[in-house]
Amino acid sequence: MQVQIQALLAAGGEGAESTERGTMGSNIGPQMEVAKPAIFNGEAGRVEGFVIAYRLYLRMKMRETTVEEQVQWVLSYIQRGSVDVWKENMIEELEIGEMEYETVEEFLISLKKEFGGGEEESVKSAELRKLEQGGRTMEEFVQKFKRVARGSGYEGRPLVEEFKRGINRTIRRKLMKAENQPSSIKQWYRRAMALNRN
Repeated sequence: MQVQIQALLAAGGEGAESTERGTMGSNIGPQMEVAKPAIFNGEAGRVEGFVIAYRLYLRMKMRETTVEEQVQWVLSYIQRGSVDVWKENMIEELEIGEMEYETVEEFLISLKKEFGGGEEESVKSAELRKLEQGGRTMEEFVQKFKRVARGSGYEGRPLVEEFKRGINRTIRRKLMKAENQPSSIKQWYRRAMALNRN
């Protein structure tokens, strides 16, 4: 087995010595397969997911590229409808030097401001108010709830109340009757998942 491992390492251009030093895989990002993000068409309700997907891709695949190259790459995925006009304006401003970003994160924040605005928050808060566990497991519901809650404007007690409203009645009743009721949203998540498993 040891011989096979050494042969694999040698074939990959890495010797046993580099493995011991902990350098094996240090340049794995560029070779790792990562799904390319979807096209963004300017829909307010989709900007958050778009930005998250692009952050992940840029971190995993494009660390060595310049900020300008990263911004241009992201712009290549912004297409269709009224977003095309915004993209053309951005490209022109970048080409003539009117607009510069020190980091790609600055660009992604400006994108969120342009297309997210208050509409994204109102869309997310409406979705959160409609969200119910139904036939989902508690783990599935908690993950969906967290995704929808992010950017909804809800936090603290109002967020807890929306979570309580959305979980199935049986679990809600058990948690409400508990001697030590959960107080934070994280406690509600943990206790609800634990009850759902039992």
